[in-house]
Amino acid sequence: MSTTVRVPAKINLCLGVGPVRADGFHPLATVYQAVDLHDEVRATVRDDDQITVVVHTELDSRVEIAVVPEDDDNLAVRAARLLREHAGVSTGIDLAIRKVIPVAGGMAGGSADAAASLVACNEAWGTGLSRAELESLAAQLGSDVPFLLHGGNAIGGGRGETISPVLAQGSYHWVFAMAHEGLSTKAVYAEFDRLNAHERVPDPEVPDGLLAALRAGDAEALGESLSNDLTEAALALRPELEDTLSIGLEAGALGAILSGSGPTALFLASDEQHSLDIAFALSSASSCADVVQSRGPVTGARLA
Repeated sequence: MSTTVRVPAKINLCLGVGPVRADGFHPLATVYQAVDLHDEVRATVRDDDQITVVVHTELDSRVEIAVVPEDDDNLAVRAARLLREHAGVSTGIDLAIRKVIPVAGGMAGGSADAAASLVACNEAWGTGLSRAELESLAAQLGSDVPFLLHGGNAIGGGRGETISPVLAQGSYHWVFAMAHEGLSTKAVYAEFDRLNAHERVPDPEVPDGLLAALRAGDAEALGESLSNDLTEAALALRPELEDTLSIGLEAGALGAILSGSGPTALFLASDEQHSLDIAFALSSASSCADVVQSRGPVTGARLA
């Protein structure tokens, strides 16, 4: 049996980062939004007990593709193994991933594939786990994985894995500026810790203004409320990203922000024509490898 699942990318409308915990993680306060940039994961049941993965990328050739492992280090494979162990399945599975979400781009591409793998393998193996059971497994795999089962808009707490719904309305037009190469999340958090080594880092909070903007469906207010505590660290490692953000703002973007740990830059537009204008301005920037228009929110991992 073979099953295919589509899963969206995520962006962080805000990302508050607290002081590093004893376990090495940082407490987060974030608002996620799922956007219509999708990977696909196909799961095909095998006769033996092997779990394999192949990855095909459809990213622009100007984007330097970080190595996506095709072994047990792949998060989708880890998801399949975790589900199999939990459900007591004995057969194996072949995973085929079609990647459109940038690799190491701050848009949770690996976590998206893990969420899709849980849904696809649950269906292909016929294990019949509920969404709540899949969410419990997802939280063991990574901070962003539970949200990508949900999609839409949601507040993330803990290290990002604790999800609660957000009262929101409206659809939003985004422009994504892809960088020429990825940026390590681990390196960005290490730089954040270095920059704040002698400062008291406050506990993170989601801005009230951002939640109010989502409740009202107010794109202008949302643009003014975008925030990311990792921006300084990411720009310290990749200063050319500041030029990208400036170009989008000069083109009239309602707001600009790095997605998660970067390096993908996000720009909020007022409508589709406005997003075209921003994309055109960014397309000639030397700091941008590719420019993509998108909309959000969209649903999470779903059968194709």
